[in-house]
Amino acid sequence: MNASFWRDRPVLVTGCTGLLGSWLTQALVEAKADVVGLIRDDVPQSQLARSGVIYSIRIARGDVTDYATMERVLNEYEIDTVFHLAAQTIVGIANRAPLSTFETNIRGTWTTLEAARRSPTVTRILVASSDKAYGTQPVLPYTEDMPLHGEHPYDVSKSAADLVAQTYAKTYDMPIAITRCANLYGGGDLNWNRLIPGTIRSALQGEQPIIRSDGTFVRDYLYVRDAVRAYLMLAQALDNPEIRGQAFNCSTDEPLSVLEMTQLILRLSPHPTLEPIVLDEVRNEIKDQYLNSAKLHAALGWQPAWSREAAMVETMAWYAQYLGYKLQVES
Repeated sequence: MNASFWRDRPVLVTGCTGLLGSWLTQALVEAKADVVGLIRDDVPQSQLARSGVIYSIRIARGDVTDYATMERVLNEYEIDTVFHLAAQTIVGIANRAPLSTFETNIRGTWTTLEAARRSPTVTRILVASSDKAYGTQPVLPYTEDMPLHGEHPYDVSKSAADLVAQTYAKTYDMPIAITRCANLYGGGDLNWNRLIPGTIRSALQGEQPIIRSDGTFVRDYLYVRDAVRAYLMLAQALDNPEIRGQAFNCSTDEPLSVLEMTQLILRLSPHPTLEPIVLDEVRNEIKDQYLNSAKLHAALGWQPAWSREAAMVETMAWYAQYLGYKLQVES
């Protein structure tokens, strides 16, 4: 990352209170960018708020699905760079209430991009898609040339948003790049139904962690700070015509089963002898999904800077502090 590139650059981050948004905003503030965060609902427990970074940015209040709001923010703040991260990201919520997920994830994308298309100041846009946009594929790992065909509500919302971004890039020659990241983890994710936060909390409390699936589902897991580096590097590279309009997978290329990830967390925790409780009750989720990130490596030279264990140690330390536990491994 070139820190001088961001100095005084007006940047909008939608979804700035989320896991990725919080850490990305912090990195931009540290690089002296002029950051505007779009916030619909206050999230006082977010990493953005807990770190105090929220007091170093300008806050625009509003909903990403409202065109008038997006047009006002882009023009009044003379935004140069847009990181469009705002989304409803919980698969279970999407299954229970698909309409709000479709509204935020799909409408929010076309609203943001249409406002950016009409803005004279925007020069680069990063749109957050997901590995789940690929849906179920007969061959793994996913590569960027595979079709997008999500089947369940969250997956479909990301497939559609991804295609909307491609449409704006190709039809209007807009400076857009699309990221399809693996499952992100790191300090600040307080969605306890997710595997990593939930398992860490249980391990710190000395309780058996819960696995909702049968434990054999295979996933990629990417440390959020490595994802931030990829986003910043891609945004910086959008002057390159070979980057514009492209989608890039981003992962460690080292998939694990849910049970293997649970066992890793337990091994690094103060209670390594705990055994998980396997419920085997998951429905409407893709069983195996993992990415090939060769395109991103070749285009930018990006590689994860943290090993999986080092990233998990940092993550567990964040949760221990948040929950008020002292990390002391059993002898």
